[in-house]
Amino acid sequence: MKNLVWSPIFIRAFKRVVKKNPELRFQIEQVLQQIAEDPFQPNLGSHQLKGDLSGIWSSSINYSTRIFFNFVVNPGSGEEYVLLLTLDFHDDVYYVKHCS
Repeated sequence: MKNLVWSPIFIRAFKRVVKKNPELRFQIEQVLQQIAEDPFQPNLGSHQLKGDLSGIWSSSINYSTRIFFNFVVNPGSGEEYVLLLTLDFHDDVYYVKHCS
């Protein structure tokens, strides 16, 4: 099981998405648990992005919502963590990341 590290951007995105769609909270929490257990479970659809987003991973919460994350290693312990970068609706998250 991997530890999840919530970036400040992810925290803000989580609050914003849940405020707009409170019914997504449970789904997001389930997906985060699955990512912690095994980020490559087939139902997550995890894949590495290309182009401007190269090196970032994406998993699906549902048809229209994505989580972006990366793998980081703690230099002191050598332990690998999952750094949660952001989440949003599919078109918005790709547009925002592409334009930043």
